[in-house]
Parts: sequence; C-alpha cells; structure tokens
Amino acid sequence: MLTQLRQDHANMARMLHVLQLKQKALVAGERPNFQLVREVVDYILDYMEGFTIPLERVCSERLQALAPESKELTERLSSDYQALRPRLMRLSNDIDMILMDAVVPMDRFAADLKAYLDAHRAYLRDERELLFPLIGDHFDDHDLECLAQALPEGAAAKLERLQEAYPELYAELREAEEPAA
Repeated sequence: MLTQLRQDHANMARMLHVLQLKQKALVAGERPNFQLVREVVDYILDYMEGFTIPLERVCSERLQALAPESKELTERLSSDYQALRPRLMRLSNDIDMILMDAVVPMDRFAADLKAYLDAHRAYLRDERELLFPLIGDHFDDHDLECLAQALPEGAAAKLERLQEAYPELYAELREAEEPAA
C-alpha cells in the first residue's frame, strides 16, 4: 500500500512537472498547448475527487485513532489539500476562457499557475516527509489492507485510461523527467 501511495505521488509529480513546463513557456512569452493544460487540470481535479480525498479521509481517521498526536498534522494536510481545489478551479475557468479566445491576462494566468504548482508541491512534500512516515510507523498489515480496500481505483489504472483518452498528454508525461519534488 505504501508503495502504491509513493507511485501515485510520483505520477502526480509528473503531472505537475508537465504544468510547470507550460507555465515556463508562458513566462517566456510562448503560447503553450492549452488543450493539453486542460487535460492535465481535468485529470488532477478528477483524481482529487475520486482518489485523494477519499484516501485522506480514511487514512486520517485511522491514523488519528492509532496516534492521536497526529490529529493536528492530518487536519492541516487536509486543509492544505482542500485549498488546492479552488486554485485549480480558477485555472480551469481561465483555461475555458482562453480556449474560447476570450481575453485572459497571460501574466496573471502564469502567476496563478505558479502559485498553484508551488502549493501542490508543498503539500506533496509534507505528505511524503510527514504523513508517510507516520503511516509506516503506525499502520500494520491489516490497517494497510483495510486502507487499500477502502480506496477507489488507483492511479495506475487511471493513467492507462488517460493514455488511451489523451495520447498527447501521455506522451508528454513519458518524456517529462520525474522531478524530485
């Protein structure tokens, strides 16, 4: 289960890396493929709702039962993660406008995208450095099995579907080096 969580983390880091490449292109005055940006944002929104939020809820409840001292951390991580969604929704709305050829200030969009990326990477770092060790210390095999059964379909299957639905995005993900964040 921890291996699956780490793999899902790596997949999300690659998604964020693809967005970062597009954000850097914007800052350089280039016009990135906004349809590709749309695909990444849609995927992340779907992943948040269908995988991460249920995982966080189940994991936090069990961790707080086993290690009450983790309550402050799990609540902060939950709050940090919930705060990502409105940022991503604003980007999604702006992408809709851009794809409809509406006027959207590209400098503001690039700054919003960078702020989102920084916040999501900080969340992933905290999860990797603070939450995963707690799970490793407190969850036994039974806890991990219960967690695995409580989760919806994992990221590997979603990435397979993504490859079929968005071959251009999948190609970019394969080319993107896995960042350390």
